[in-house]
Amino acid sequence: MPPFDPSTSKSSSDSKPPGWAGFKFELQGTCSQTGARAGVFHTPHGIVETPRFMPVGTLANVKTLTPAQVKSTGAQMILSNTYHLHLQPGEHIVAGGGGLHRFMGWDGPILTDSGGFQVFSLSEMREISDDGVVFRSPHDGKLINFTPEESIRIQNTLGSDVIMAFDECPPYPASREAVQRATQRSYDWLLRCIEAHRNPETQALFPIVQGGTYLDLRSQAAAQLAELDMVGYAGGGVCVG
Repeated sequence: MPPFDPSTSKSSSDSKPPGWAGFKFELQGTCSQTGARAGVFHTPHGIVETPRFMPVGTLANVKTLTPAQVKSTGAQMILSNTYHLHLQPGEHIVAGGGGLHRFMGWDGPILTDSGGFQVFSLSEMREISDDGVVFRSPHDGKLINFTPEESIRIQNTLGSDVIMAFDECPPYPASREAVQRATQRSYDWLLRCIEAHRNPETQALFPIVQGGTYLDLRSQAAAQLAELDMVGYAGGGVCVG
């Protein structure tokens, strides 16, 4: 692999707008041939050296491992899930236990998925509209209305460092028209997520690039999201299934 060029090192936080107080990304080097980057992402609960693998702790735990064992692997950030934590044990129980970090005994950075992927994988149990998604809980059959505002409210209550925008994840295969509608709806939902977000100083909201397997749609989505100048961005939305 070609070496990284340390001469490209710089901080991306110097000219950022309010809402970046607890976050900073320092670019340490860029590969001259591939454009791959190495950097350090600063969060309120510590740093994440990028690129870095995030262990999945869906229900506030990495199965079979203690937090100390997870840390001993070199992991610096854990991924938990909004949808699953909302269903069990519930975000208010987590908040009552001191927030997600204390609840799971992990003092490093945490990212929570919005729940979008899990909701949209319930293809026979949900209905999608411009407002959001209505689905039946697989635990008790209760109807749940998951909207962008609700996803952000839950994530604000959980207290993770990075929270994800609620998006529509189209299936694969899907027509260009269907993916284009999902991409536009995800952008509309993102604007609602931004409006609903209550903790921008301590929780970074990441939009998610959509567009399925259509390269031009993905490029358009990335350019549109970049105009919003968010703390960070996620590359996702390829398919469900």
